[in-house]
Amino acid sequence: MKNLLFIFSLLIMQPFFVTVHAADKTMEFVVQLTRSGDNYGHRRTFMQIDKILSDIGEDKVKFTVVAYEEGIQALTANNKGTSQLLTKLANRGVTFKACRISMNAWNLTENDFPLEVDYVPAGAPEVIRLQMNSYKYWHP
Repeated sequence: MKNLLFIFSLLIMQPFFVTVHAADKTMEFVVQLTRSGDNYGHRRTFMQIDKILSDIGEDKVKFTVVAYEEGIQALTANNKGTSQLLTKLANRGVTFKACRISMNAWNLTENDFPLEVDYVPAGAPEVIRLQMNSYKYWHP
C-alpha cells in the first residue's frame, strides 16, 4: 500500500516538476538579418536584443544572429551603427554568423569582420538548421 501511495503521489507531482524544469531552460532564438540597414534597422535590432537580455536575463535567452544578403553589412567591422553593439552583445553571449555566399557577393573577406563573427557556407540553410535544432525564430 505504501508503494502504491508513493507512486500515486509521484504521478500527481510530475507536472509540477516538468513545469519548474521548463521554466529553468534557456530559450534559444535565431535572428535573420537580410535587409538593408536603412533607418538604422540593424542597430535597432541589436538594441532590442540587448534590451531582451537585460529584461529577461542572459541565463534565460540566447540569440544567434545569421546575416546574409544586404544584412551582411551589419556585421562588418567598419559599420559605425552596429560595430560597438556587436562587440557588446558578443560579450553577453550572442553568436553572430556571416554567410560566405553574401561575403563573396559583396567582395568581403574575413578581414572585414570583427573577431566575434563566425562564418557559415550559406545563411538561409543555417537559419533553417537552427530551427530544426529547436531554436525559435525571432523577427524584430
